[in-house]
Parts: sequence; C-alpha cells; structure tokens
Amino acid sequence: MQEVHILWTSEGMSCDGDTVSVTAATLPSIEDVLLGLVPGLPKVHLHNKVLAAEVGEEFMTAFNKAWHDELGPFIFVVEGSIPNEKINGEGYWTSMGNDPITGQPITVNQWIDRLAPKAWAVVAAGTCATYGGIHAMAGNPTGCMGLADYLGKDFRSAGGLPIVNVPGCPVQPDNFMETLTWLLYQVAGLAPMIPLDKELRPTWLFGKTVHEGCDRAGYYEQGDFALDYNSPKCQVKIGCWGPVVNCNVTKRGWMDGIGGCPNVGGICIGCTMPGFPDKFMPFMDQPPGATVSATLTGAYGTLIRKLRGITNKTVNKEPKWHHNRPELTSGYEPRQIF
Repeated sequence: MQEVHILWTSEGMSCDGDTVSVTAATLPSIEDVLLGLVPGLPKVHLHNKVLAAEVGEEFMTAFNKAWHDELGPFIFVVEGSIPNEKINGEGYWTSMGNDPITGQPITVNQWIDRLAPKAWAVVAAGTCATYGGIHAMAGNPTGCMGLADYLGKDFRSAGGLPIVNVPGCPVQPDNFMETLTWLLYQVAGLAPMIPLDKELRPTWLFGKTVHEGCDRAGYYEQGDFALDYNSPKCQVKIGCWGPVVNCNVTKRGWMDGIGGCPNVGGICIGCTMPGFPDKFMPFMDQPPGATVSATLTGAYGTLIRKLRGITNKTVNKEPKWHHNRPELTSGYEPRQIF
C-alpha cells in the first residue's frame, strides 16, 4: 500500500496547542496511526516540529521534497492563523526555514502557496487555522485570517478536496484524529468523500450544538439555572453560549470521554465558531437573548418542574399490594376451570 506523509506546520500565528492536544487522542491515538495499528490505513510518516526528533534543515527536508514533487502523496496540516504578509512593512510576520540561496526566512504564506496545491488534502487544525481565532480579533496588527480566507473557499487540493476545517481552541484531540483517519482511509480508497458543512467542518462532528449534547440541558428545559460556577445546573445565565455553538465536546468529552467545558463547570465561549472570539465577548456575560429565553423557559419550566415533582413522588412509592399480610391484594383473580 502507498505511503503517505503528513506535513504539519504550526508556524502560523500559533501556540502549538493543537499539536499538544492531539497527543491526548485515543480514538485513534496518533501513535496507533504512525505504528500501523489501525487496519486498512497506509503507512504514515509525520513531520511536525514539536513531535520530531530532527531539527533545522534535516527537519525541513520533507517540506522541500514535497515542494519539488519528490515526496509522494502527502496531507498538509496547517496550525495557526495566517498573517497578511502584504502589510508586513519591511519585515515578515512568521516564517519556517530559510532560503538556501538568499538566507532569508521563508514565510508560512510562501509554504502554503507552495504546498497546498500539491497536497492530496489540506487540513486546518484548530480555530486559529480555520477561522483566524485569537490572533485575528479586532485591533490586531497582523491582518490575520483563517486558511480558507487565505486560499479561498473554492480551493481544491490535488485530491479534489476542499479545505477540511477542524476548529477548537485547542482542537478536541479525537475530533482531529478521527478526521485525519477518515482522510487516510480516503487516500487508500476505503472511504467516500468526507462530508463537510458550509463552514468546511466535518458534519458528523459539528452538526449539533453544545446544548444538544449537554448533561445540563435538562435543567434549561425546566427553567432551573445556575447563578454561580459551583452549580451543576444550566449555565446560560452565567455566560454559556452552548445553545448556539456547533461543537460535540459535551457528548464526546475531552480525553478518553472525560471532561469537556460545561461537563466540568466551564461555560462554552464558542471557540469552534467562525465568529470567535469577537462575537462572543465579553466572556462570562449573558449571551444576547439569554435573558428573554431564560425568562420564558423559567416560567414554563417552573410549572413543569412542579408537575414533575408531583409525579416523581408518586412513582417513588411502591404499589400498595406489596405487603406481607396474610391476604392477596394485587387484584389477581384465579380463573374458573369447568
């Protein structure tokens, strides 16, 4: 089976948090993929500076080979926001490696221009790479953007795929590895075209909201809201954006099914969304419409909660015919046999 390389650059405006997060994946783990323990996958070689043993020009070898069509099929993973190098003045915003002739830094934008059209698939890992994230917020001096803003939403890779966005700040580890595994199966001819929504996110991962998978959602429906961060109840009144945010972390958890923001008492601040962070600030304040929806739900939920309380007391009692007296009161009547 053909070997596939994963060229992963985190030289955009990045904290390398997505790389670190992915090391916690279990479904599958990155080790399982690289060791060939996932049935049906091609042999995979990973080139990521945080996880690499090589440094300097030795690490850059695979990237240069891919640029010169000497590497074979590869998946190009971009981590970090893409700065606007058209407004860099006399310098540059971010780079990876140096030009061997001029000795000048090669910007991450140049690497994207060189590698994205040649890649079998292009993946944006984390919200900075997908939609710009923190570095692209209002007032930034770098003109940062997401990968689809830079390449265009109509971009298609050498494999005929649009950019695949896996947002999250950082990316949920199993979400990324599950997406990567799908693409590797697709390279091997064992999977159909990966299904993406209009924001280029995998539909099976981002098709539902945080609220729809949240353990606290029942409290919302009953109009029972948390007023501080020590409460197990619905957190909408203390700033949770879960009802309008596409993310599966409440259902999936964070590491091996454990954790996830609202699951452990943290509010959802919308980090998987294209409008993050600007449209979700200031954090901790009630989202727009939360007061109205909470008030309406509160009135309805209070009544429902009381009615359910009555029913709860009823069904918490055993039937009256459960007793140890010398008579049968269950209503049983023996049949007459003629």
